[in-house]
Amino acid sequence: MGPPVDHAAPLRGSCETTMTGSRTIAVIVVAAGRGERATVSGDPNPKQYRLLAGKPVLSRTIEAFLAREDIAWLVPVIHAEQLDRYAALGLADPRLLGPVTGGANRQASVLAGLTALGPKRPDLVLIQDAARPLVSAEVIGGVIEALRTSDAALPVVPVTDTIKRSADGHTVLATEDRHTLFAAQTPQGFRFPQILSAHLRAGRMPREFTDDAAIAEWAGLTVALTPGSTRNIKITHPEDFARAERLVGGEKTMETRVGTGFDVHPFEAGSSVWLGGLEIAHSAKLKGHSDADVALHALTDAIYGALGEGDIGKHFPPSDPQWKGAASSIFLAHAVGLVAGRQGRIVNLDLTIVCEAPRIGPHVEAMKAVIGGICGISSRRIAIKATTSEQLGFTGRGEGIVAMASASIELPRED
Repeated sequence: MGPPVDHAAPLRGSCETTMTGSRTIAVIVVAAGRGERATVSGDPNPKQYRLLAGKPVLSRTIEAFLAREDIAWLVPVIHAEQLDRYAALGLADPRLLGPVTGGANRQASVLAGLTALGPKRPDLVLIQDAARPLVSAEVIGGVIEALRTSDAALPVVPVTDTIKRSADGHTVLATEDRHTLFAAQTPQGFRFPQILSAHLRAGRMPREFTDDAAIAEWAGLTVALTPGSTRNIKITHPEDFARAERLVGGEKTMETRVGTGFDVHPFEAGSSVWLGGLEIAHSAKLKGHSDADVALHALTDAIYGALGEGDIGKHFPPSDPQWKGAASSIFLAHAVGLVAGRQGRIVNLDLTIVCEAPRIGPHVEAMKAVIGGICGISSRRIAIKATTSEQLGFTGRGEGIVAMASASIELPRED
């Protein structure tokens, strides 16, 4: 076959045309990882349970398969510590089997799912990463169709970058022929008895396989390439959520909004201040109902302003005792969630902190990392500056700290 490409029209094997006859199809959704690389400060949820355009990632992935009438069973494989999070999804479908606890790595987790499906004895099984919530009916259907004539099927997209090979990570050894290279996606499809047998044998090997197609190749099975999609992205890092949000939102016309924030807090007796999500040693602390992080407060209000959503006091009133001593990262994460809920993205943040002390410069990079994690953006999109008021006014007298911020965001255009 030629190099797989995206198709706007349904492929043969899509849910509209695929009739599997007597073949029963089961699905394993692998969601047993901790999702730590995509977690952000202020949001305790692993990536598979974070909201993507208002719906948890894992829910989107599972529903993409349950939307098909040719799926007989679906078993989710989850982390032992995430049973409550899974239950909170509230998924209900007679084809949805109870969750299975995953293993120490992806390979072991898939084997746990295959073992759980053993009593059902399906003819075919599709193995899907939970972190690919935008998988389409066309991609799924193409895999199922290929299993009519092949032992296994793997959706791929052609590699478009020039690929270099290096033995030491410092010098180029060779340039690969990219026309023979493809990036693997999921779902990967197999005839159930064959992949179960291959997994059982692979589990006794000292090596660890990175995907199920690799196990099939090792076992001598024929793996067919089917068309993947550039939309079928895998969410790995915080910034992947912004891209996924844009894809879910479609090709809507976007407009740029700008908001500003200003906050001030006085000092009181203490030994440290919270600034930009960091606790910094100081001869006093900032006075406030929450942790009084004046920097995060200004940023939060700037995002609220760009959204036209008021200020922190509207969403987290100081009269509410539940916010007494609360981490200001909660407020910023809430503002970020409102941007995502409206299918928008944060473009950049600009923050100025005015104080005589403590010194801000040594902490700027760490602050940017924390703020970028909360907002799901690169620290390169964040500017933090520090200045003094030349010993003028209350900041010059060392009585408190001022922070000013601006935020630019993109939102779908509203009439």
